[in-house]
Amino acid sequence: PIVPMDCDGSSRSDCENNGVLFPSSLLSKLDCSQCSFVVKHGMEDFIHPSPGLTLRPLEETDFEKGYLQLLSQLTRVGEVSKEKFAAQFRGMRSCPGCYYIVVVEDTSTSKVVSTATLLVERKFIHGAVARGRIEDVVVDGGYRGLRLGSLLVELLTTLSVHLGCYKTTLDCKPDKIEFYKQFGFKQECAVFMVQRFFD
Repeated sequence: PIVPMDCDGSSRSDCENNGVLFPSSLLSKLDCSQCSFVVKHGMEDFIHPSPGLTLRPLEETDFEKGYLQLLSQLTRVGEVSKEKFAAQFRGMRSCPGCYYIVVVEDTSTSKVVSTATLLVERKFIHGAVARGRIEDVVVDGGYRGLRLGSLLVELLTTLSVHLGCYKTTLDCKPDKIEFYKQFGFKQECAVFMVQRFFD
């Protein structure tokens, strides 16, 4: 069964008081002993993947730490004020068990240098379980080569299992298919369709 966001010993008020999207203890409780990438590259201490780097949940103060600028390396972000960021952040936090955005911060510069998102969608099918979806995987250009993107994908996949998801999916461009296959993802025949109402 899916584990609610605040069922790891931390209350939702703790998240609000600390300005985090979800309790960081949820990450530290993950068993990554079966994570092939983590084990292969000796990254068992995935909270500190490299000297000076810390992996943690998104915080409201990450607006000042370049989170939106990092996302702009992936796609168009648009005009997002500090107030709009805070409102969106708090809206996500008010939906426990749905939004899991992780970031890697370079503590020497107080800048967010990598991020990825796990969305958990509750379903009535398959015995009322949940489906995970990984999105918005991006690594700052100056930090590529440190395997941070790979770490985040495997970590969020493991988190989705921990949260009881019956499957986890992602959308990617054709040139990224082989990259995601190394984490156990496989290409299915489904056709991705979309209607865009604005950019």
